[in-house]
Amino acid sequence: MKVDGKLNVWGTAEVVEEALHHEKAGYDGLWASESKHDPFLPLLLAAEHTDRLEVGTAIAVAFARSPMQLAYTAHDLQAYSGGRFTLGLGSQIKPHIERRFSMPWSRPAARMREYVCALRAIWAAWNEGEKLDFRGDFYSHTLMAPFFSPPPAPAGAPKVYVAAVGEAMTRVAGEVADGLLAHGFTTERYLREVTLPTVEAGLEKSGRTRSDFSISHLLLTATGRTEEELARAVDGTRRQIAFYGSTPAYRGVLELHGWGELGDELHALSKSSREDKWAEMGRLVDDEVLHAFAVVAEPDRVAAEIRRRYGALVDRVSFYAAYEIDAEVWEPVVRELRGE
Repeated sequence: MKVDGKLNVWGTAEVVEEALHHEKAGYDGLWASESKHDPFLPLLLAAEHTDRLEVGTAIAVAFARSPMQLAYTAHDLQAYSGGRFTLGLGSQIKPHIERRFSMPWSRPAARMREYVCALRAIWAAWNEGEKLDFRGDFYSHTLMAPFFSPPPAPAGAPKVYVAAVGEAMTRVAGEVADGLLAHGFTTERYLREVTLPTVEAGLEKSGRTRSDFSISHLLLTATGRTEEELARAVDGTRRQIAFYGSTPAYRGVLELHGWGELGDELHALSKSSREDKWAEMGRLVDDEVLHAFAVVAEPDRVAAEIRRRYGALVDRVSFYAAYEIDAEVWEPVVRELRGE
């Protein structure tokens, strides 16, 4: 099982330090997300100062950009990193695409399928010299003069992962992507009963098998070296589960477990004006729900629990810690998961 870290700093010196730390600690990859900063720029620094560490986005917002714009960025990062870049894409949600990015929103799963196919057509034009003639329902790319065509990337096109929770987007990932980024609000049961069968249906449609595909899971993990640390970790994790559980788009995960009413309660509380609503929402997440979504264990048991629950389901894992904890706590977990 590969283990990836999450980039949480953005200053030049801090990014370099984090990248060097992750490579030395044995991590396989380092992912940057798109929230308050551009996700691509720090990855250039991370790739420059490491030798083997894979770098990628988890996620970059696809629909905030045209496929051509993103194709250039990903192609350059793939070349600069010597083939160590992975493009992780997410759809975001309608209000953000329309009101924050001022871009069109419609049929997100169908749009994502076409988006990835457009990227591959553009990269094929640059890397294999194929004529660019992509015509779809959402995007059309039919012009590529030599002046605008970059040299081929020596390692070829980057891998593309798609973030998905719902079945429609998960099927798209299986059809057109190289991997799936499983959301932190995902249980072992949901992966086994919903995600994997849906991915395999998509893979079958594209003439591929599970061995051609990678599943990466951002796994909620609560740990601590003392009772106080573990209690703080559990409290933070309950609140994070409650935050995601209040989002109607993720209700299907709760419904699979028979917890649909919990989603209704969390959603109603999230819309209330109560000052203590986030703490109260966390208290609604009982131990059964907590342990379904998160690995909760002392540091020396975390790796074994991840292997037991997810070893047959996912290929890569990242630790989702919704609380403050020393980075050194994860290092022996990384080594054990990687079999060192």
